[in-house]
Amino acid sequence: MSTSSNPQEEVEQPKGFVALKEHVKEHKIDVALWALRVLTLLCVFNYVLPIFLSANNAFYKALIGNAAISALRLHQRIPPHEISLSRLFVARFFQEDSAHYFFYSFIFMSATPNILILTPVFLFALLHASSYSLTILDTLGQNSMWVARLLISLVEFQSRNILRAAALAELALFPLVVLYSLFGYCALLTPFVYYYFITWRYSSRRNPYTRNTCRELRVLAEQTAARPNVPEPLRKLLRGAVTLTCRMAPPATPQ
Repeated sequence: MSTSSNPQEEVEQPKGFVALKEHVKEHKIDVALWALRVLTLLCVFNYVLPIFLSANNAFYKALIGNAAISALRLHQRIPPHEISLSRLFVARFFQEDSAHYFFYSFIFMSATPNILILTPVFLFALLHASSYSLTILDTLGQNSMWVARLLISLVEFQSRNILRAAALAELALFPLVVLYSLFGYCALLTPFVYYYFITWRYSSRRNPYTRNTCRELRVLAEQTAARPNVPEPLRKLLRGAVTLTCRMAPPATPQ
């Protein structure tokens, strides 16, 4: 009497450095993005605590790293065969968040270093590098580096606050850029170029945090101005700032 059995053998995925090597071969651009983000984070840390590089050198290397990250992301988002010299393509190009931060790096490439300029660069690099680090750790093995996994989980748990902080830094930079241009710390045209950057971020379809932060700041300013104990000069200043900001804001687009 013969019995036929078809045992299904589970093929375990290889783990460890062999699996990591295969992962790198299959996801070259993703791994390159992760490495660039880690290097950008190190440059920002070195700007704050100059150990291996001078602060100025670390500042500009962080901006270059951010530009390289943005260029690779644009390569992923817009394949070469879709590039064309048309108004439709240009409109699509400037809808990409990566295009915004590609130009962001060049806006401040000739400016005097300031930690606020690197803040959104640092926060985005931290968030995305942490996310992909989990993929790398999973490739190495389920139980590898549990301390790193815990830290990454904390970063991802605070992802919304990180994105809001990045948006707030983008907005806080605008008055700083104006002051920078008046005192010769950046080019006179920098505020005008940065204004376009802010309008791109405000109109972003994938990242609504700049737009939402603008609304939250407007509500906060209006509520503060409505308080009876606020001095009249401050009240007029707040309302004037809200009016000016609303005039400068781009028209609302359907999301």
